Amino acid sequence: MAMDSNRLTVITWEGPEYNHIDKGSDWYWALGIIAICSAIAAFFFGNFLFAVLILVGSGVVALQTYKQPRIIPYMVGTRGVRIGEDLYPYSSLQSYFLEENDYGNRLLLKPKKLYGQLLAIPIPEDEVESIELLVRARLSEEVLEEPFGYRLLEIMGF
Repeated sequence: MAMDSNRLTVITWEGPEYNHIDKGSDWYWALGIIAICSAIAAFFFGNFLFAVLILVGSGVVALQTYKQPRIIPYMVGTRGVRIGEDLYPYSSLQSYFLEENDYGNRLLLKPKKLYGQLLAIPIPEDEVESIELLVRARLSEEVLEEPFGYRLLEIMGF
């Protein structure tokens, strides 16, 4: 955290790329059984390509859920918000919302682009007020929620 003339100018921290939930062997067994049964059903209906797609897709899902998330540097400053190597200037953002849920605090940012993706940034507990002061001076607050599909995937453990 850097200070300039008693004004907060930059807040930096590191956090995981996404919330990782360790899955037990039962989860992988269930995925395998569902994938094999679905592939067999597709095979019996004569859809061989779909059967292969189910098996390959479930293998990719299993590998992806097993890997640990990368640790990414985050920064909220006077010019914008940085996620990893990507800088999002405040001029490209429309509004913000600080969300608190079971996984911790998150800063949600809505881009001005019509089809822009909602940005969700995990923030440390001790920096919530500082980040809100910095962002509130530059963006309007709006109640934002992640899409239902994202929340459903979090509930399912992805």
